[in-house]
Amino acid sequence: MLVGTVREVKNNENRVGLTPESVQELVGHGHTVLVETNAGAGIGATDEVYARAGGQIVETAREIFDRVEMIVKVKEPQPSERAMLREGQILYAPLRGN
Repeated sequence: MLVGTVREVKNNENRVGLTPESVQELVGHGHTVLVETNAGAGIGATDEVYARAGGQIVETAREIFDRVEMIVKVKEPQPSERAMLREGQILYAPLRGN
């Protein structure tokens, strides 16, 4: 499966949907993982760390949303992200935020 995670755009949200360890686990099970550049900055995980874990670094959220079968997020998708979701795509994220 082609899986992706993006930088969270909700105010004051620094977490990321996939840690480098979770990327390594997914890749180890045969999945391809796309990670938006600087997605892990809030947890201190650089693009290089994600790449070493097997993730493919991608410049924009748009490219990830356009390509992947499943999006993994920490927070509910914001309006700009909901606009990028497409039919048949899996969203792994809470749908109601605080």
